[in-house]
Amino acid sequence: MAESHTYISSLSFSRKTNNALNQFWAGFIIYTTSYTLIISGSISHKIVYLQLLGMVIFLMSTIHLITFKIEDKYLRNIFLLYCGWQVYIVLRGFTFSTENLFNTLTNSSSGIFLYLSPLILLFPKNLIYLKKVIIVILILSVFYIVFNIVFIKALLAADVENGNTVLEYFSKLLGIPTGFILITIIYHSDKRKLWAVIGKMWVLFIIVLTLLLAVIKARRGLMFMSLNLFLFSYIIYYHANKRNLFSKFFPLFIIFFVFIYAISISGKQNLGAFDLISERLNEDSRSNVEEYFYLDMNKKDWIAGKGIEGYYYCPTGATEDGYRNIIETDYLQIILKGGFISLGLLLLIAIPAIFMGFFYSKNILSKAAAAWILLFLIDSYPANVSTFSLNYLLVWISIGICYSKEIRNLQEDTVKEYFQYKLF
Repeated sequence: MAESHTYISSLSFSRKTNNALNQFWAGFIIYTTSYTLIISGSISHKIVYLQLLGMVIFLMSTIHLITFKIEDKYLRNIFLLYCGWQVYIVLRGFTFSTENLFNTLTNSSSGIFLYLSPLILLFPKNLIYLKKVIIVILILSVFYIVFNIVFIKALLAADVENGNTVLEYFSKLLGIPTGFILITIIYHSDKRKLWAVIGKMWVLFIIVLTLLLAVIKARRGLMFMSLNLFLFSYIIYYHANKRNLFSKFFPLFIIFFVFIYAISISGKQNLGAFDLISERLNEDSRSNVEEYFYLDMNKKDWIAGKGIEGYYYCPTGATEDGYRNIIETDYLQIILKGGFISLGLLLLIAIPAIFMGFFYSKNILSKAAAAWILLFLIDSYPANVSTFSLNYLLVWISIGICYSKEIRNLQEDTVKEYFQYKLF
């Protein structure tokens, strides 16, 4: 208990740093929610000026928050190489025109802030910071529900492509980050406090809703991400509660077979909204696109990528000129822009973080952070998860946690007491 009081009493920021953190997240919320409104296609594009205001707010605070100090020597060296390569990706092939600059500043999917996201690793490594992130996740989840209600027609539109796009962006930018609370649920589930119980049910509701919408719209990648969140949360929760192996995994098999059975039944009966997923379950919509991608990439492209404006020729489902700048498999997307060098440097940072978080830590928080990084690597096959979003920022925040020897070595009681302690 002495460690708990010592650590908690040491958790403090200067007023200036605390205000900068608040401003950063306020600006980020404005930027992200504005972008999702633009994606809906039902709001005037003038809202982009609100998005730019959010950008200015979080950029101004970022200057104060970044400290070029990384304690782990290995991480410091690889991270510097990775950041240098990110700068190369941005500069290579970038056209300095007003239109291009505007697009790269306002596009969360492939704009410049995607490549600047790793810099959040240089923010103060303090658990107060993590507690602020939890609040941001909950705020975005409220926007997620509101936007789903307001734009329900766009989500379920007859124009399938548009509805799918709206769902994908709403979920990945606003809903999926709630999964971080789910995998750390042991710290937010005090049964003695009503708000904690309500918060737990809210988080479960957000992920279940995301899964349900993904099933209705037959978004297999989003379904995969949602189910992975439940799977990893389940494993971590039961590991934390020291259950035996059978009680840990038997319910998972039940859930899995019930899900498969439900899908098979939906294929035999007329289940209305669920017909689409039964039709698409065995549909191969990627091989053709990936074949065009492979044909377009030469040896140099595989090694160094094509830069931030990189395109590949794909007449199937492409733009009018037959070129696309996005491929739905995130590993290939990373290679398209930065080659195997970019992917390799990322894995050299992420994989050791996972091992340290899982096997060289004394608390569930570090293991949950490792799980979030692993989820990112797993989800990178069926979906684009490398975007300027809280989901992706949490990957780098988790990397910071896993490389922090101080946080990894905290006793479980210390971390639990911290999350129950009113710091602000």
